[in-house]
Amino acid sequence: MDYRIELIPLAVADVDRARDFYGTALGWSVDHDRTVSPELRFVQVTPPGSACSICFGTGLEMMPTGSSQFIQVVVADADAALAELRQRGVACEGVDEQPWGRFVYFQDPDGNRWALQEIVRPA
Repeated sequence: MDYRIELIPLAVADVDRARDFYGTALGWSVDHDRTVSPELRFVQVTPPGSACSICFGTGLEMMPTGSSQFIQVVVADADAALAELRQRGVACEGVDEQPWGRFVYFQDPDGNRWALQEIVRPA
């Protein structure tokens, strides 16, 4: 049996701000943005090349208010990921070199943290 992670919820204080960050600042695909009622809105975004999306909104009750996630994803090139984030104006540090990978970190306006890892294979 396969287990595929396809959706990770995030808690956000301002849905429009989060949608703008992920859709415009990061340039990720906004797959869904549906307001069902004033109490229920669902937004789903997907990073380029990912089979897993993230979602946030109002009335979803998936994450406690004020909580945050730490999500790690794999990229082919940490330097290219860093350059793209900086070009888009996303605050991030330089590449963090570790024996098990090269990492670039950033966070969204609500404190959800992301690690982009370039996997390093031992020589």
